[in-house]
Amino acid sequence: MKHILGSGAGADLPESPDDWRIPFALAVYAVASRFQRFRTMPRPTITLSNETITRDRIEQLLADDALLVFDACDLEGADLSRLNLQDCVFQHCALAEASFYAANLARTRWQRCRGGHADFESSDLVDARFESCDLNNASWRRTKLASAAFRGCKLTGARFEEVGQLGLSFEDCLLVGADLRRMSFRKAKLTGLDFSEADLAGCDFRDAVFEGGSLRDAHIKDARFEQADLREADLGGLKLSNAKLFLGATISPRQAAELVRAMGLNVG
Repeated sequence: MKHILGSGAGADLPESPDDWRIPFALAVYAVASRFQRFRTMPRPTITLSNETITRDRIEQLLADDALLVFDACDLEGADLSRLNLQDCVFQHCALAEASFYAANLARTRWQRCRGGHADFESSDLVDARFESCDLNNASWRRTKLASAAFRGCKLTGARFEEVGQLGLSFEDCLLVGADLRRMSFRKAKLTGLDFSEADLAGCDFRDAVFEGGSLRDAHIKDARFEQADLREADLGGLKLSNAKLFLGATISPRQAAELVRAMGLNVG
C-alpha cells in the first residue's frame, strides 16, 4: 500500500517494497560498523602488584575482559587450571607448584619468574615468551609450545613429553636432566644450551649448529646428529658405542683427541 500524502503517519517511508532495499542495506551496514568498532576496542589493562593471587580473584577480573599484568605477585600453589589468561604478563612472580593445567596462555610474557614444579600440562603457550625464569622441574607435558621462546631460563629436570613444538626455541638455557625425548632440533642454532644428563633419546639434531653448550653424559639413544656442527659443544662422557650416532657430524681436533683418550688410546 502506498503512503497517502499528508496522512502524517509513515511520512517519508518508501512507496514500494523494492524501495526498501537501499535504506535497509544502509541500516545493516551502520549497525555492523558500530559493532565492529566495539569489538576492536582495546582491552582494559589491570596491574596487580605484590598481591597473593587466588583463583577467585582472577576469575573476577577476567569477567571484565581485562588484560592482567602480575608484578611481583605470589601465585604459589594456586589453581589456575583451564583459565583464559592469553596475552597476560607475569613479571617477578612466585609460581612454585602453581597449576596452569589446560589454561589458555597464548602470547603470555614471563619475566624473571620462579616456578619450581609448576604444572603447565596440556596448556596453550603458543607464541609465549619466557625470559630469565627459574622453572626447574616444571611439567610441560602435551603443552602447545609452537613459536614459544625460552631465553636465559633454568629448566633443570623439566619434562617436555609430547609437546607441540613447531618454531619452539631455547637460548642460553639450563636443560640439565630435562626430559626432551623425541624433540626435533633439526637445523636449529643452539646457543648456550646445557643438555648435561638430559634424556635426548630419539631427538633429531641433524644439521644443527651448537654454539657452546653441553651434551655431557646426556642419554642419546637413537638420537640423530648427522651433519651437525658440534665443534663448540662439550661432548664429555661420549661412549664408543654412541659414535655411530655422530657419523657425518663435525667436531674439532681437540674434541677428537679427547674422544680418543676416552677410549683408552694414546696419540703418538
